[in-house]
Amino acid sequence: MDYLQLISLALIQGLTEFLPISSSAHLILPFQVLGWPDQGLAFDTAVHLGSLLAVLWYFRVDLYRLITATLAFTFSGKSTNDSRFAINLLIGSLPIIPAGLLLESMVESNFRAIGVIAFTTISFGLLLWLADVKGQRVRTESELTWRQALLIGGAQCFALIPGTSRSGVTMTAALFCGFDRESASRISFLLAIPAIAGAATLKTYDLVTSAASVDWTTLGLGCGLAAISAYLCIRLFLNVISNMGFLPFVIYRLLLGAVLIALLV
Repeated sequence: MDYLQLISLALIQGLTEFLPISSSAHLILPFQVLGWPDQGLAFDTAVHLGSLLAVLWYFRVDLYRLITATLAFTFSGKSTNDSRFAINLLIGSLPIIPAGLLLESMVESNFRAIGVIAFTTISFGLLLWLADVKGQRVRTESELTWRQALLIGGAQCFALIPGTSRSGVTMTAALFCGFDRESASRISFLLAIPAIAGAATLKTYDLVTSAASVDWTTLGLGCGLAAISAYLCIRLFLNVISNMGFLPFVIYRLLLGAVLIALLV
């Protein structure tokens, strides 16, 4: 892997992991247009770890508060808004576990075609627009119930299909549940932590048990670039989403879908 490919793929992963625009749709373009070889399991693992480090660092204060509140509830029975929110986030993280274990290999084998990615990029983009327009935007993240968390977590399972966008589909579900834009985004990002951690763990296990050689310099650079770009992406996105809305991302998804269709044709 040359440095152009390394930098490009790390930045793409970092920027698109948390924006509602689908990382898989973007990652397929360099291979189709430039004929780049597959980046390999090791690099894929590194950039996922970079994305995980970014979201952990950005929400470090929130995570400390939520973990502390959950431990207090566990040992003393003291229930607070933070402990309830943390527990509901854990509930929302549950559906992706069996879905990922049961469906990942099938999805990898049957749903990575450009036509599928183009369809999901466009259709789930339109669904995001509908949620943004029709959503009441009256709830904040502290009002998350276990039923809403389970619904949003269930929606996250659709992200196993390339082109859907994990962040996009969870934000869509949260908007339909009546959350305001910033709260929907924060719920999506916090739900991403177990999902990305689980995916990174599985990829790390596959890497450790494989016989492939490891270029640690390349992995370190990829992880670092993905972490920096993902952190900046989260920070900028949360600062502007309340006023900007999701329409620019919907338009971008429609254009990206059109480019993918053009490649297919």
